[in-house]
Amino acid sequence: MPKHMSLIDGQWADFGNYHPDINPANTDEVVGEFSYGNADAVDQAVAAAKRAAPGWAATTPQVRHDLLAAVGNALGANAENYGRILAREEGKTLAEATGEVGRASQVFKFFAGEALRLGGQLHPSVRPDIDIEVTREPMGVVGLITPWNFPIAIPAWKAAPALAFGNCVVMKPADLTPACAHIIASLLNENGCPPGVFNLVYGRGSVVGEALVNHPDVAAISFTGSVAVGNRMAETCGRLRKKLQLEMGGKNPMVVMDDADMDTAVSACLNGAFFSTGQRCTASSRLIVEAGIHDAFVDKLRAAMTALSVGDPLDAATQIGPVVDEKQLASNLKYVDLASQEAAEVIGGERLELATPGFFQAPALFLGTTNDMRINREEIFGPTASVIRVEDLEEAITVANDTEFGLSSGICTSSLKTAREYRRRAQAGMVMVNLPTAGVDYHVPFGGRKGSSYGPREQGSFAAEFYTTVKTAYVFAG
Repeated sequence: MPKHMSLIDGQWADFGNYHPDINPANTDEVVGEFSYGNADAVDQAVAAAKRAAPGWAATTPQVRHDLLAAVGNALGANAENYGRILAREEGKTLAEATGEVGRASQVFKFFAGEALRLGGQLHPSVRPDIDIEVTREPMGVVGLITPWNFPIAIPAWKAAPALAFGNCVVMKPADLTPACAHIIASLLNENGCPPGVFNLVYGRGSVVGEALVNHPDVAAISFTGSVAVGNRMAETCGRLRKKLQLEMGGKNPMVVMDDADMDTAVSACLNGAFFSTGQRCTASSRLIVEAGIHDAFVDKLRAAMTALSVGDPLDAATQIGPVVDEKQLASNLKYVDLASQEAAEVIGGERLELATPGFFQAPALFLGTTNDMRINREEIFGPTASVIRVEDLEEAITVANDTEFGLSSGICTSSLKTAREYRRRAQAGMVMVNLPTAGVDYHVPFGGRKGSSYGPREQGSFAAEFYTTVKTAYVFAG
């Protein structure tokens, strides 16, 4: 059985206390065992990062570029092998998992370039004989707390910009998917990352995450996860005056107008709602359908959904893998029961018993729902979607925006005027037209509004807003 240790100061640290990483498609299989750390391990990792920070900040952009590019190239060259590990520990289909590794490769290579592109500004002063220079500098030690649903892409899009802009990192990956974070740590270590620049500590969020957020030498925290945990972090970081970046929940609407191309709309909703087992914060969980197309759309979507193949993620015929663990599956099934209690018509959603013991669930469609039902207010995070019937665009926009979240929002329409109006009025950080609400590019900003996000955006050149601080220098040249 592979045993994996934390990485601290360039060395693998064995804290004992090994925990198994279980395959959700076959609970008899253990992907690996991981040595969990505690608050003392966080202290060691932060101390190592603090020692390394001045030297790493002083390195040339070329040094940082070369390290990130090497990791990006290694991820790309081994995408299928690493994708197989991802599929086994998280449950994504092999095609999705391999694609995610490819995405992580692209992210590292993009930020290798950003290390070379980071610049400043020169401004004329309003006073004579004074020069003004505005530059960006690293924050110092940053703590990265990553989720289980994108276990290699999200660690990549947090770690790569942090390192590109001269910070040192302490990362705590999700308990359910530590093997993917181990891949990134190993590649950084093997490709010459100086000791202490990147540190990885496995452990419970209530122990390792809590210690990281509260540590006085950690200047900034980037967290992707639940709303409840994010809100607690906001209180702590506000009190400690730490810079904070939060990506949390979503209850994303997809509007389908009468003039939509039916095949495009069904494909976008099927992908957005059910692929990746619905375990995406950008998933289309509320399908808001105009009355004129409602019945025909529901018939086609129901047929397409019930035809989806649920099974072993390593089987090429599988379109939907398992739910990540028993706790998440139990939560999903409670919402399926709740949908019935709220008088929705429920199609699918039952637990499936397949050839191997795993957390398999049939995708679920909730029909005849209204936006005030709990199933349309609370994030479910499983392969489920509700259909809400509306009379026109005005009602569709009102319903779409009537949520505490604001991550991604979509519309299917053949009208440029309608699409423009929806883009303008959608209260979300990202808007999709004739595309699934899930699925974004790596070189542009990612993030939402309201209860979905807090702080500067992730990804693209906007990542510099979080991982750097601005300095304004005045020089008298008279």
